[in-house]
Amino acid sequence: MTEVWLAPNHRVLALATLPVGILGGLSAAILASNAPTAVRLLAAGMLIVSFLLAIGLWLHWLRPRIAYRDGEVLFFLRARTPIAVPVEVVEAFFLGQGPAYLPVASSKAETFNLVARLSQSATQWAHQEVKPALGHWCDGYVTIRGTWCEPLTGAVIRRLNRRLREVSQRESHVEPSEARE
Repeated sequence: MTEVWLAPNHRVLALATLPVGILGGLSAAILASNAPTAVRLLAAGMLIVSFLLAIGLWLHWLRPRIAYRDGEVLFFLRARTPIAVPVEVVEAFFLGQGPAYLPVASSKAETFNLVARLSQSATQWAHQEVKPALGHWCDGYVTIRGTWCEPLTGAVIRRLNRRLREVSQRESHVEPSEARE
Protein backbone atom coordinates (compact mmCIF):
# COMPACT_ATOMS: atom_id res chain seq x y z
CA MET A 1 0.00 0.00 0.00
CA THR A 2 1.23 3.49 -0.83
CA GLU A 3 1.78 5.88 2.08
CA VAL A 4 1.48 9.58 1.20
CA TRP A 5 4.36 11.61 2.60
CA LEU A 6 3.76 14.95 0.87
CA ALA A 7 0.34 15.89 -0.52
CA PRO A 8 -0.34 18.16 -3.48
CA ASN A 9 -1.46 21.74 -2.99
CA HIS A 10 -5.21 21.21 -2.54
CA ARG A 11 -5.85 24.95 -2.26
CA VAL A 12 -4.50 25.63 -5.75
CA LEU A 13 -6.39 22.66 -7.17
CA ALA A 14 -9.63 23.81 -5.51
CA LEU A 15 -9.12 27.28 -6.94
CA ALA A 16 -8.56 25.76 -10.40
CA THR A 17 -11.89 23.94 -10.19
CA LEU A 18 -13.73 27.26 -9.95
CA PRO A 19 -13.43 28.27 -13.64
CA VAL A 20 -13.96 24.66 -14.70
CA GLY A 21 -17.18 24.55 -12.67
CA ILE A 22 -18.33 27.87 -14.09
CA LEU A 23 -17.65 26.64 -17.64
CA GLY A 24 -19.55 23.42 -16.96
CA GLY A 25 -22.47 25.24 -15.34
CA LEU A 26 -22.81 27.74 -18.16
CA SER A 27 -22.58 24.96 -20.74
CA ALA A 28 -25.28 22.96 -18.98
CA ALA A 29 -27.51 26.06 -18.74
CA ILE A 30 -27.12 26.73 -22.46
CA LEU A 31 -27.89 23.09 -23.27
CA ALA A 32 -31.06 23.29 -21.19
CA SER A 33 -32.19 26.49 -22.90
CA ASN A 34 -33.93 26.99 -26.21
CA ALA A 35 -30.74 28.31 -27.84
CA PRO A 36 -30.08 27.65 -31.53
CA THR A 37 -28.69 24.23 -32.42
CA ALA A 38 -25.21 25.57 -33.27
CA VAL A 39 -24.95 27.29 -29.86
CA ARG A 40 -26.15 24.14 -28.10
CA LEU A 41 -23.55 22.04 -29.98
CA LEU A 42 -20.84 24.45 -28.89
CA ALA A 43 -22.16 24.24 -25.32
CA ALA A 44 -22.08 20.43 -25.50
CA GLY A 45 -18.42 20.62 -26.58
CA MET A 46 -17.64 23.01 -23.73
CA LEU A 47 -19.40 20.69 -21.29
CA ILE A 48 -17.26 17.77 -22.44
CA VAL A 49 -14.09 19.88 -22.11
CA SER A 50 -15.06 21.01 -18.61
CA PHE A 51 -15.79 17.41 -17.63
CA LEU A 52 -12.35 16.28 -18.88
CA LEU A 53 -10.67 19.16 -17.08
CA ALA A 54 -12.50 18.24 -13.87
CA ILE A 55 -11.29 14.65 -14.17
CA GLY A 56 -7.72 15.89 -14.66
CA LEU A 57 -7.95 18.11 -11.60
CA TRP A 58 -9.44 15.28 -9.56
CA LEU A 59 -6.55 13.00 -10.57
CA HIS A 60 -4.06 15.68 -9.51
CA TRP A 61 -5.94 16.02 -6.21
CA LEU A 62 -5.34 12.32 -5.51
CA ARG A 63 -1.72 12.23 -6.69
CA PRO A 64 0.81 12.99 -3.94
CA ARG A 65 4.15 14.72 -4.53
CA ILE A 66 6.07 12.19 -2.40
CA ALA A 67 4.94 8.76 -1.27
CA TYR A 68 6.46 5.54 0.05
CA ARG A 69 5.79 1.98 -1.05
CA ASP A 70 7.70 -1.30 -0.68
CA GLY A 71 11.11 0.15 0.19
CA GLU A 72 10.94 2.95 -2.36
CA VAL A 73 10.35 6.67 -2.07
CA LEU A 74 8.11 7.74 -4.95
CA PHE A 75 8.60 11.22 -6.41
CA PHE A 76 5.61 12.32 -8.50
CA LEU A 77 7.32 14.94 -10.63
CA ARG A 78 6.39 13.91 -14.14
CA ALA A 79 3.24 13.22 -16.09
CA ARG A 80 2.70 9.51 -15.72
CA THR A 81 4.66 7.19 -13.49
CA PRO A 82 6.49 8.35 -10.38
CA ILE A 83 10.25 8.07 -10.05
CA ALA A 84 10.83 5.25 -7.55
CA VAL A 85 14.06 5.68 -5.58
CA PRO A 86 15.23 3.03 -3.09
CA VAL A 87 14.75 4.39 0.42
CA GLU A 88 18.43 3.82 1.30
CA VAL A 89 19.40 6.35 -1.41
CA VAL A 90 17.33 9.19 0.12
CA GLU A 91 19.38 10.84 2.86
CA ALA A 92 17.33 13.81 4.09
CA PHE A 93 14.71 16.46 3.37
CA PHE A 94 15.18 20.18 3.96
CA LEU A 95 13.70 23.54 3.01
CA GLY A 96 14.99 25.58 0.12
CA GLN A 97 13.86 28.61 -1.82
CA GLY A 98 13.54 29.18 -5.52
CA PRO A 99 11.42 30.36 -8.42
CA ALA A 100 7.69 29.70 -8.13
CA TYR A 101 7.19 28.92 -11.85
CA LEU A 102 3.72 30.41 -11.81
CA PRO A 103 2.31 30.98 -15.30
CA VAL A 104 0.89 34.45 -14.56
CA ALA A 105 3.28 35.74 -11.91
CA SER A 106 6.40 37.78 -12.36
CA SER A 107 9.49 35.77 -13.21
CA LYS A 108 10.92 36.98 -9.89
CA ALA A 109 8.22 35.29 -7.77
CA GLU A 110 9.75 32.85 -5.31
CA THR A 111 8.45 30.10 -3.08
CA PHE A 112 9.71 27.72 -0.44
CA ASN A 113 10.78 24.41 -1.93
CA LEU A 114 11.33 20.98 -0.51
CA VAL A 115 14.74 19.54 -1.28
CA ALA A 116 15.55 15.84 -0.97
CA ARG A 117 19.24 14.99 -0.81
CA LEU A 118 20.18 11.69 -2.42
CA SER A 119 23.32 9.67 -1.75
CA GLN A 120 26.22 10.80 -3.93
CA SER A 121 27.33 7.19 -4.28
CA ALA A 122 24.09 6.35 -6.12
CA THR A 123 25.11 8.05 -9.36
CA GLN A 124 22.23 6.51 -11.32
CA TRP A 125 19.90 8.80 -9.31
CA ALA A 126 21.93 11.99 -9.81
CA HIS A 127 19.79 13.23 -12.73
CA GLN A 128 16.21 12.53 -13.79
CA GLU A 129 13.88 14.24 -16.22
CA VAL A 130 10.99 15.94 -14.39
CA LYS A 131 8.30 18.46 -15.26
CA PRO A 132 9.99 21.85 -14.64
CA ALA A 133 6.85 23.39 -13.14
CA LEU A 134 6.80 20.68 -10.45
CA GLY A 135 10.48 20.56 -9.62
CA HIS A 136 14.08 20.04 -10.59
CA TRP A 137 16.36 17.00 -10.26
CA CYS A 138 20.08 17.59 -10.58
CA ASP A 139 23.33 16.41 -8.98
CA GLY A 140 21.54 14.19 -6.48
CA TYR A 141 19.20 16.91 -5.22
CA VAL A 142 15.46 16.69 -5.88
CA THR A 143 13.70 20.04 -5.61
CA ILE A 144 9.92 20.05 -5.30
CA ARG A 145 8.37 23.44 -5.90
CA GLY A 146 6.34 24.56 -2.89
CA THR A 147 3.70 26.08 -5.16
CA TRP A 148 2.46 22.61 -6.11
CA CYS A 149 2.58 20.77 -2.77
CA GLU A 150 1.06 21.14 0.68
CA PRO A 151 2.34 24.14 2.66
CA LEU A 152 5.96 23.57 3.67
CA THR A 153 6.73 24.21 7.33
CA GLY A 154 9.33 23.07 9.79
CA ALA A 155 6.82 20.53 11.10
CA VAL A 156 6.37 19.04 7.62
CA ILE A 157 10.14 18.73 7.17
CA ARG A 158 10.51 17.08 10.59
CA ARG A 159 7.66 14.68 9.77
CA LEU A 160 9.28 13.71 6.46
CA ASN A 161 12.70 13.15 8.03
CA ARG A 162 11.19 11.16 10.92
CA ARG A 163 9.28 8.89 8.49
CA LEU A 164 12.38 8.50 6.31
CA ARG A 165 14.42 7.50 9.36
CA GLU A 166 11.72 5.03 10.51
CA VAL A 167 11.37 3.26 7.18
CA SER A 168 15.14 3.30 6.60
CA GLN A 169 15.73 1.61 9.96
CA ARG A 170 12.94 -0.89 9.28
CA GLU A 171 14.34 -1.69 5.82
CA SER A 172 17.89 -2.10 7.16
CA HIS A 173 16.65 -4.58 9.80
CA VAL A 174 14.95 -6.85 7.27
CA GLU A 175 17.10 -9.91 6.67
CA PRO A 176 17.61 -10.87 3.02
CA SER A 177 15.76 -14.17 3.60
CA GLU A 178 12.80 -12.26 5.13
CA ALA A 179 12.66 -9.84 2.21
CA ARG A 180 12.18 -12.72 -0.29
CA GLU A 181 9.21 -14.24 1.54
